[in-house]
Amino acid sequence: MRFVNPLVFVSDLERSRRFYVEVMGLTVKEQDGGVVIFEGGFAVHQGEALQQTVWGDIEQPGGPYGRRNVLLYFEDTNLDRVFETIAPHVQLIHPIRTEAWGQRVFRFHDPDGHAIEIGEPME
Repeated sequence: MRFVNPLVFVSDLERSRRFYVEVMGLTVKEQDGGVVIFEGGFAVHQGEALQQTVWGDIEQPGGPYGRRNVLLYFEDTNLDRVFETIAPHVQLIHPIRTEAWGQRVFRFHDPDGHAIEIGEPME
């Protein structure tokens, strides 16, 4: 068995694709029907369709998407540039700060409220 990729439920697939391409700078590897797979293995799926497939209904299980139980983590070597590019387009959780373990990071929400962290690679 091998892990393939996280698959994030989204309420509007096209809006999320645009966000991850235009704001985050990700590259689409494949788009087929209700799923968009980005280079690096991250993927988003039209939530309503996947909910029907997985649970047999279209009600959001346990509440809306983007609850405070998952953090999508990315890295970039030029954190200041990335922050300046992304910050005007997102709801920030906090600006760049240095965490207790010495890494500089910032966090924000995607259009569905999923928490995203971007940090500098650790040596």
